[in-house]
Amino acid sequence: MISRTLFTDILLIAFLTALQIFILNRITLFGEYTPVLYPVFVMFYPFFRNRYHFLALSFILGLSIDAFLGTWGINAFATTAVAYYRTLIFRTSTDTTTDFFTFSTLQWPQFLLFIISAIFFHQFLVQYIEFFKLSRFFEILLNILLSTVFSFLFILLYALIFKIKQRI
Repeated sequence: MISRTLFTDILLIAFLTALQIFILNRITLFGEYTPVLYPVFVMFYPFFRNRYHFLALSFILGLSIDAFLGTWGINAFATTAVAYYRTLIFRTSTDTTTDFFTFSTLQWPQFLLFIISAIFFHQFLVQYIEFFKLSRFFEILLNILLSTVFSFLFILLYALIFKIKQRI
């Protein structure tokens, strides 16, 4: 039997995939940089839930994006890697040493640093796997930075609309 939370997680994955593919991929900055919103599932997934379900759902989310974009598992790898290292990213960006994590107890600078760290790591993995050449190092780094900033604005807007900091 599928639990209600697993069912809602699958619906959220379907919604984020559709939103990314059909709307956000049509928005570009300077005709080249596209915002990514789907990593919010990984960033804001509750810490207390089953880790293996979380990793599997993160992989499914990335794979669904790859299926539409034809990117051969790049997004699946990046999304799963962010999911795997999320606790480490959270601890290093927020200076949290306890085993109990909540977003509601964070100060805004810590919350924003967590978001930008996670999206930078995601974009770093996606861009370097897709376009890696040593001769294009600075071009790829600029692409990562601009995509991170552009995506950060969309993810911050998402967090404010759905009041992520107060709810989780």
